[in-house]
Amino acid sequence: MPVDTAVSVPVLKNIATRLRIDSVVSTSEAGSGHPTTCCSAAEIVSTLFFGEMRYDPANPRAAHNDRFVLSKGHAAPILYAAWSVAGLIPREELKHLREFTCDLEGHPTPRLSFVDVATGSLGQGLPAAIGIALNARRIGSDYRTYVLLGDGESAEGSVWEAGQMAEVYTLDNLCAIVDLNGFGQSGKSLYDHDAEKLANRWRAFGWHAIVVDGHDVTQLLAACEEARQTKGKPTMIVARTLKGKGISFAENKEGWHGKALKKGEELDKALAELESQFVDGPREPTFIPKPANPAPAPDLKPTAPGPIEPPAYTLGDLVATREAYGTALAKLGALDDRIVALDSDVKNSTFSERFEHKFPERFYQAFIAEQVMVGAAMGLASRGAIAFPSTFACFLSRAADFIRMNGISRLNVKFAGSHVGVSIGEDGPSQMALEDLAMMRAVPDAIVLYPSDAVCAERLLALAAYHAGPAYVRTSRPKTPVLYKNDETFTIGGSKVLRSSASDRLTVIGAGVTLYEALKAYDLLKADGIAIRVIDLYSVQPVDEKTLLAAGKETAALVTVEDHYAAGGLGDAVSAAVSPAGIKVHRLAVPDIPRSGKPEELLEKFGISAADIARKVRELVR
Repeated sequence: MPVDTAVSVPVLKNIATRLRIDSVVSTSEAGSGHPTTCCSAAEIVSTLFFGEMRYDPANPRAAHNDRFVLSKGHAAPILYAAWSVAGLIPREELKHLREFTCDLEGHPTPRLSFVDVATGSLGQGLPAAIGIALNARRIGSDYRTYVLLGDGESAEGSVWEAGQMAEVYTLDNLCAIVDLNGFGQSGKSLYDHDAEKLANRWRAFGWHAIVVDGHDVTQLLAACEEARQTKGKPTMIVARTLKGKGISFAENKEGWHGKALKKGEELDKALAELESQFVDGPREPTFIPKPANPAPAPDLKPTAPGPIEPPAYTLGDLVATREAYGTALAKLGALDDRIVALDSDVKNSTFSERFEHKFPERFYQAFIAEQVMVGAAMGLASRGAIAFPSTFACFLSRAADFIRMNGISRLNVKFAGSHVGVSIGEDGPSQMALEDLAMMRAVPDAIVLYPSDAVCAERLLALAAYHAGPAYVRTSRPKTPVLYKNDETFTIGGSKVLRSSASDRLTVIGAGVTLYEALKAYDLLKADGIAIRVIDLYSVQPVDEKTLLAAGKETAALVTVEDHYAAGGLGDAVSAAVSPAGIKVHRLAVPDIPRSGKPEELLEKFGISAADIARKVRELVR
C-alpha cells in the first residue's frame, strides 16, 4: 500500500526534481534524447514508483511485483533515473545513456531486468499491459499493472483496440496514465490540453477516467487510490502536464521535442533552475512497499514438462493442417498451464476453439483487432506464459510492427497463420497470405515452420512451444492426405526426403500444399523416365542446409515451389543456404496478384501446380 500522503508528498516532489535533473544530464551527456518529455512526466513517475507501486527493487522480475510499462518509450531516461533512485542502477551509469557498451538504450528493451517488453514504437504499451494484467489473473496474483502513455500516441488505433479489450475483460487491476503535455513531435498533439475531452473518450470505452494536475503529487496519489478502489473496469488517469516542466526556456514551448540541452550555458541554466526546486525534506524514498507474496521471477526459457499426447491419424486421411493445429494446441494446454491462446474472431477457422472448449480461462478473445491480440500475447509472454495468437496469416500483417517489436523483446510468442496462398481458392486475394513467410523470416531469431500434413503440424507445434523466442507456424486451408506415421519425428531446422534414387536428375522442394504438387509431379515425370528427388522443407527458418547441399551436389539443380510470392519465401531461404556453394536454384512462386477461383485452377494459373513443376523439370533436363 502507498506510504502516508502527509509524509510522502515532500519526498515525492524532491524525487521528481531529481528525476528531471538526471534526465537532463544524461541526455546532455549523450547529445541526444528527449529530456522535455521526461520533465513533463516527473511527478507521475515519482508518485508511481515511490508512492504507489509494490515491488522488490532488488528483484525487478519477481512474479508478484506491480508492473510498469513505459509506452512513451522515448522517455526512457526518466525510467532509468527512477530505477537509479530505487537503488538498482548506479547514478553515474545514467551518464552512459545511449552508449554502445551500455544497456540504457535510447528506448527501453528487455536487456534490462525491469523492462518486460520493448517500447518506443508508439501505441504498443497499452496492448502489452493488457496481457500483463491478464497474466495476473492466470497465476492468481494481486499485482497491479501501470502503463504510462503519451498524448501524441493516443492517436494510434492500437490504443483504442486495447481500450476495448481491457473493458471486455473488466481489468480493474490495470491503471493507465496519459501524460497530456499538449505536444507531439512536430506540433500540438491531437488533444492539446483538453483533458476532459480525452477523459470522456475513455469513459465512452467503458473505463473509469480521472482528470488530475499531473504536477500535483497529492492529486496523483488520490487518483491512484481511487483506481485501486474501482472494481469491474480499468482506470485511465488523464494528467495535464507541461512539456519541459521546470526549465523556463523550454517549458510548454514548441521546438523542444527530441532535443538534448547543450552543455555549457544552456545546461547550466536549466540545472540551476531545477536545483532551486527542491523543497524541505528528504530527497530519497523512505521505503518502497513490497509485494505481500515474494516469489521468484517467471522462467522465460521454458522446457516441456513432459511429452505431448502423440498424433492419432491414419495414413491417407484427409486433414487440414489448420485442424491439426487446433488439436495440438488443446493437447499442449492439457500438458502445460503456461500455454495460452489468443484469437481475433476466427477461432472456428483456425480451430483454436478446440483449446477454448477445454481451457476457456486461458483463451483470450481480442475480436477483430489483431494489433491488441499480438500486443496482449507479448505481455502474457513477458510474464512467463507461452502465448499462441492465431488468425488468418494475411491479417497478421496488420500487426507487423508488433511482431517486429516482439522480435526485439525476444518473447515466447508463437504465431499461427492459416488460410495461406492461392490454395484458399474462392475468397480471393485479400484473404490470401502471400507475404507472410517474408515477414516472419525477417524477424531475428524467429523460427518459421510450414507443415504439410497433420502429423507434421502436431509435432512442429510442440517444438515451437518450447523454442526460446518467437515462432511462426504456417497452416493451410485445404484438407491434405496424412503422409507420415504418428511416431515420425521432426526437428527445427530439419526436412524430409520423400522420394530419392541414385538416378535423380533434379531436386524439387516444396512445403504445405506444394509438397503434394511435387509428389504428383514425381509420378508424372516417372512415367516419362525422369527421376526427381522430392524434399519436404517443413522448417523454412532455419533450413536444413546439409540436406539441401547434398541434394544440390547429387542432382543438377534445385527447384523450389511455393504458394507465396517469390520475395522472401521458400526459394529465398533455399538460395541463401546453397548459393555460396554455387548451386543453382530455380523458383516457382506466385508471380502476380491472384484472383478468386477454385484452388486447383489457381495453382495451375499461377504456375505452381504439378503440371507446372513437371514442365519446368523437363525444360531443365532437356
